[in-house]
Amino acid sequence: MTRKARTLSKITVEQEPGLTDTLLTAELDNTHTPPSFAELGVRDEIVRALGEIGIERTFAIQELTLPLALAGEDLIGQARTGMGKTFGFGVPLLHRIATADTGTTPLDGTPRALVIVPTRELCIQVTKDLENASKYLTNHQGALKVAAIYGGRPYDTQIAALRDGVDVVVGTPGRLLDLANQNHLILGKIGVLVLDEADEMLDLGFLPDIERILSMVPDARQTMLFSATMPGPIITLARTFLTRPTHIRAEEASDSAVHDRTEQFVYRAHALDKSELVARVLQAESRGATMIFTRTKRTAQKVADDLAERGFAVGAVHGDLGQIAREKALTKFRKGTIDVLVATDVAARGIDIDDVTHVVNYQCPEDEKTYVHRIGRTGRAGRTGVAITLIDWDELHRWESIDKALGLGIPDPAETYSRSPHLYTDLGIPEGVTGVIRKPKPAREEGDVVEERPERPKSTRTRRRTRGGRAAEPTTADGAAAPADGTPEEGEAGADADKPARRRRRRRKPADGAESTTTESTDSPADADAGEAKPARRRRRRRPATSDSPASPVSVDA
Repeated sequence: MTRKARTLSKITVEQEPGLTDTLLTAELDNTHTPPSFAELGVRDEIVRALGEIGIERTFAIQELTLPLALAGEDLIGQARTGMGKTFGFGVPLLHRIATADTGTTPLDGTPRALVIVPTRELCIQVTKDLENASKYLTNHQGALKVAAIYGGRPYDTQIAALRDGVDVVVGTPGRLLDLANQNHLILGKIGVLVLDEADEMLDLGFLPDIERILSMVPDARQTMLFSATMPGPIITLARTFLTRPTHIRAEEASDSAVHDRTEQFVYRAHALDKSELVARVLQAESRGATMIFTRTKRTAQKVADDLAERGFAVGAVHGDLGQIAREKALTKFRKGTIDVLVATDVAARGIDIDDVTHVVNYQCPEDEKTYVHRIGRTGRAGRTGVAITLIDWDELHRWESIDKALGLGIPDPAETYSRSPHLYTDLGIPEGVTGVIRKPKPAREEGDVVEERPERPKSTRTRRRTRGGRAAEPTTADGAAAPADGTPEEGEAGADADKPARRRRRRRKPADGAESTTTESTDSPADADAGEAKPARRRRRRRPATSDSPASPVSVDA
């Protein structure tokens, strides 16, 4: 499928002495036809690879950044999420390191380009995009290699990949700094450096690690910084490490922080009814892949478990899960095995899936920036989307500040429950749905063959049963009962039958403080054999009584 490219209507060049020498601003409308990547001078191998994944023409941020980035100039790219920033720096990065006359050193197995990202999920996504774009590029040994370096995975595999040779490294600051300090990651030949989602790295506290990494790379390099917002520390970072950068800003004509293609609904919902309300939202007629965002890890897992019990195909991504479990959930979501993903705010920056139709804010975001990045998961690449935000009564003050900052015009959301009529009308939920869905049982199709399980053969084992320490009636293979008291069968009586029965005393285990008593019993030889297996007990015996005198009870001291 070919992506629908956005167009430019107005490009302005202004002086920006506070941050850069030049500010380049572009607005989007339908009066300008964007150029293709080939028209901007990108290598044929990259153009061919992008065409295979349905990307032919540039987006606004790409159209502005490519001419400057291909020339090796430093720049700052500022655009909202979903505007194509990844290929805005990825295409010129690959073009420059694969072309001999662009100022970068020849490829020899050590990294020539470094991309720093804030989260593991974003690291995996950017690596995948760069691998798709570099499908037909080659280095001195073969295919051009892109490596992902991030935490939560064993060091051994990443160190082995670096030893085998890589050309582009994409990683998170912590793991990059660890491997660089251990001399496994060589940064002395980096020619292109990219800081992606710089404002998010600032929020996560990665700025000191980034400054250490930047001090390890050569001064003669190209640096590109991409960020949705430009807070003060990011401006200071740009002034320190970038050389006369050009600030590029791609905007909608309405100059809104939120995509106009995303339809937003805000409801005031009770905490005890949110699960039931979300279950009905997930049954809307136009719903496709859906992401649900929460503030805490515990809430994310609780919501995922509740929806799974209701019958939805759901996965979770949060910090309490291991890296492998998070990657499996994201892979299932991308492939369509599950169509609902519950995630925390950290995952909002790293999930780039174009066909997400609905985003649900299960809890009110912390601020307007978090709100923008959450709902930016839908309405991407020219598509439309629906964003639903559920506000509890104790979150109204936070929502009022978000609404005022973004100018949404919804300061007082309507009180809404899972059975409210306007909820069904707004989101296209069919009448009569409940909070639980039942998966239909698989029906047999014509031509299916029913195989009967063969009868199990009868067992030929002889089981020996005991009761109270004595052998009970064992059964033979044919089900007949064998003698359990050791009585000889016919024809087996002999001289042993005339012998007197052996007397045996059985002592019961007394309770604490109780006296133990011993009673006489006559046992068969079979019982005697069974008794031989028991440990010997120390007994005090009396001489057996004569046959003329009756047996008298024997007492044994405890």
